[in-house]
Amino acid sequence: MARKPRIHFEGALYHVIVRGNNREFIFKEDKWKLEYLETIKRYKSKYKFKLYAYVMMDNHAHLLIEVNHVPLSKVMQCIQQVFTQTYNRKASRTGHVFGQRYKAILCDKDQYLLMLIRYIHQNPTRAGIVNGLNYNWSSYNEYLDKTKNNLCDVEFPLGLFKNRLDIFVEFMNEEETEIKKIPIRKFSENIDEYKEMNKENCRSTDSDLATIIEKVCEALDIEVDQISAKTRKRNIANARQLIAFLASKNPEITQKEIAGRFNVNQNSVSMMLSKEDIRSKYGKEMFELMI
Repeated sequence: MARKPRIHFEGALYHVIVRGNNREFIFKEDKWKLEYLETIKRYKSKYKFKLYAYVMMDNHAHLLIEVNHVPLSKVMQCIQQVFTQTYNRKASRTGHVFGQRYKAILCDKDQYLLMLIRYIHQNPTRAGIVNGLNYNWSSYNEYLDKTKNNLCDVEFPLGLFKNRLDIFVEFMNEEETEIKKIPIRKFSENIDEYKEMNKENCRSTDSDLATIIEKVCEALDIEVDQISAKTRKRNIANARQLIAFLASKNPEITQKEIAGRFNVNQNSVSMMLSKEDIRSKYGKEMFELMI
């Protein structure tokens, strides 16, 4: 099943999260962190996107990217593919390096830029790493010393602090009291404005359903295409029921649309929604994942 295109318009800001396949520690060695950053640098030069923050952990990475005319999908396709090829060649291995599709959350730059930068820089602190903000593999030190690495576009964010590093550092050290309300929530504000800016690529009701399907499949470790397959496998049935349950919370997604994606009749969807076991088993966890 083909994925719907992500929203794209020039100046769109995305919080991107990439993870190792099966949460493997693909960045555990510093040489791989450096290799990934060098790959980003290569395509940043080619596609002229802006990178406001990053952090490289052992099994995942966070990036804060503002795109130009080239869509994020093209940018990330190049970065992920080239790194995968390099990683497999140098490590003498084959197969997937990253876990399914990267996550990308469209964010409001005016409202969330600085909080996103802080959230990303505080990732090592939340992970219990001793160095915290001074972690070697984040962009925080680039903000303190512009000569370091020269990968991040620090000028605009620092300008919001009138280039006062002391105020910037104080802000970066502030405890995040409402972390779930920052970048992890799916962006929905001003969606009508974005539809006008890019009608063909905007996130419709159908793509909202596609997002639910993608996230459930990732959480349950199944392929997206299996959702529409003719099968009675228990894990697929469970996934469909959970998707139907989550989708039913969106009044704009109809049972007919859900049935169409599952390749079943509408009565089958009604039966899925009448059962309680999957809701109690997965509902709370998946709702937390979706926000």
